[in-house]
Amino acid sequence: MRKMRAVQVGAAGGALELVERDVPAPGAGQVLIKVQACGICHSDSLTKEGLWPGLQFPRVPGHEVAGVIDTVGAGVEGWKAGERVGVGWHGGHCGRCAACRRGHFVVCEKAQVPGISYDGGYADYLVAPVEALARMPDDLKDVEAAPLLCAGITTFNALRNSGARAGDLVAVLGIGGLGHLGVQFARRMGFNTVAIARGEDKAPLAKQLGAHHYIDSRSQDVAEALKALGGAKVILATVTSGDAMTATLGGLGLDGKLIILGVADKPIEVPPVQFIMGRNAVQGWPSGSSADSEDTLAFSALADVKPMIETYPLERAAEAYERMMSGAARFRVVLTMQ
Repeated sequence: MRKMRAVQVGAAGGALELVERDVPAPGAGQVLIKVQACGICHSDSLTKEGLWPGLQFPRVPGHEVAGVIDTVGAGVEGWKAGERVGVGWHGGHCGRCAACRRGHFVVCEKAQVPGISYDGGYADYLVAPVEALARMPDDLKDVEAAPLLCAGITTFNALRNSGARAGDLVAVLGIGGLGHLGVQFARRMGFNTVAIARGEDKAPLAKQLGAHHYIDSRSQDVAEALKALGGAKVILATVTSGDAMTATLGGLGLDGKLIILGVADKPIEVPPVQFIMGRNAVQGWPSGSSADSEDTLAFSALADVKPMIETYPLERAAEAYERMMSGAARFRVVLTMQ
């Protein structure tokens, strides 16, 4: 039996520990993936802290997986060993319940998530259902592809479904792990792109990422600055501050929309008169399906969108996880298996 390394959590709130396991075999409708890289996401805390209902331990975290198909299980069609694939937050679905029939399987309570429903990518190998797979372009590096399967798909999918058209003013609130990708996607999609962050020191980064305009929320009134630019069609909120989100609302233009990606620390205060007269809206957005992941990877390769990353070897997963969760990592952290 082949052996592999895996980093698992033994119990809710337990430590990340490196262990040796047998390489699993794929069942019917599944594939075995040799993991090349796996991003670390804040949502991995749902596994480590045991916050997901019904979570079973021990469990290997990780839902930003880039790798190569090693073996295909019985009944798998359209995929073969040697193909490069990604597996993101959407890690499979039942295909039978009402949510699946309506195309809502990404947020269905029965949806599978790698690292939660089954062992994830903090390991040398991963077994995943075939419906979780996304093809990966040859010109995307594994370490670059991994964060695109969560942070990338979330920002890309929210923007392309926002209703904004090329030339519209689109603002990205926050230019961290999600926002630095959001700015790149917004620019590549043809939007008049505004980056909003705290401090003038972030202005060079905003311009480097492709922003046409930069607003320093420490020294400027964000809403007034957006109105001076004509009013935002979309504000993509990637921060976790409810106050920061509220402060942008006055900058929405006619039919403008705030799209929430960050889990805010407090409720957002919506001005009713403005929203009625301006036909404004607030909307949340989750990640997307495996097909959306595939689109994200393809667009990123086509438009040269790349995450800013720090890499750690698998055996230093606990250190890498703490760096991500503490906020010390500026953008994204990725585990490598080599």
